[in-house]
Amino acid sequence: MQYPETLPLEDHEVVLSFDDGPLPRNSNQILDILASECVKANFFLIGQMARAYPEGVRKLRDAGHTIGTHSQNHPLTMNHMPIERAKQEIDDGIASVKAALGDDDSALAPFFRIPGLERATVVEDYLASQGIQTWSADFPADDWRHISSSRVYELAMKRIEAKGRGILLLHDIHERTVAALPRILHELKARGYRIVHVVAATPERPATPTDPQQWHLHPTSETVAISHWPKIPNFVFAEAGMLPAPSLSDFAGQDGRLVPGDEPFDRAGRRSHGIPLPQEAPWPRQSPLALDIAATALPVPALSIFEIQENPRATAQSLLPPSQRAEQTVPPDRETDGIAKLIRGHGGASRRGMRAKLHSVSRGNRVAAHGRRNTLKHLVQIKKRSV
Repeated sequence: MQYPETLPLEDHEVVLSFDDGPLPRNSNQILDILASECVKANFFLIGQMARAYPEGVRKLRDAGHTIGTHSQNHPLTMNHMPIERAKQEIDDGIASVKAALGDDDSALAPFFRIPGLERATVVEDYLASQGIQTWSADFPADDWRHISSSRVYELAMKRIEAKGRGILLLHDIHERTVAALPRILHELKARGYRIVHVVAATPERPATPTDPQQWHLHPTSETVAISHWPKIPNFVFAEAGMLPAPSLSDFAGQDGRLVPGDEPFDRAGRRSHGIPLPQEAPWPRQSPLALDIAATALPVPALSIFEIQENPRATAQSLLPPSQRAEQTVPPDRETDGIAKLIRGHGGASRRGMRAKLHSVSRGNRVAAHGRRNTLKHLVQIKKRSV
């Protein structure tokens, strides 16, 4: 789960491993179930549990199971704690298990699993320096969670089937594990799996011969071309030749400065202040386009175009369209005379009628004052309505 390597197992081979024991109430039942199926497993014990129940440690040894360690107090921070404290957790856990085994401490295997699988390089380096192998797992059954035994069984089988081989992680201190284990063992056997027991190598029992690729869960396929390529040999050089050093003749500088001379591919030794000038392009240059000297000149606008007449009204009239200028034929003074005659022609009318006429006339004047079109036309229409 944390590493690209696993144990060198064949397809359909599974290692059973248990953490956190011994706890007599449940661990003893686990031992009985394994014995009934003639199965051996690997146990990783906590130092505190070994001190509290040393008899359980000896039962494991007498049953022929492999005993490893799992720290003294099961801290879940070994990936962050100082290395000195991590060393103490490892060493104290080993000492506690050895004390439980008594004089026969040779039954303790040099196997260690980090609590919570919280790996750290400094911890792994220390374990390696002590000749201890760091273990992980390939698939857990989540039996440390508050789930049912049937769920433990389902997760274990589903994850084993997904990978086909590897290390199953269980905990012998939980009742749900005790209840799920018989079903797991029965189903593994029914599906053609084999339980593998891992033991420490000794001079009398050397390590199993393996190929490096066997330690990978997903080794490189034989159909991939890279697996057939020969390995790069280690070259041994009998002698090493010295490259010639440049001489002073290779430099052409002024005032004692060292400037590299022309390279063989330089076509011309053109220089400017000691800096090589760029070479000409090998392709032909394009001739510049000839300008037409006799180009047609545009006429200069005359000053009369920009002259403005002094009479502002005439200028405003000249700016109007011809259709509007035709309607503006009555001069303003004649408009005033027409309005006066209109008022005098109705002297006998009543005041109400006169006010209506004056209102109409003044309204006409307002229309004219606001620059509306057809001013005279509006006045004539008002007169007809007044009569």
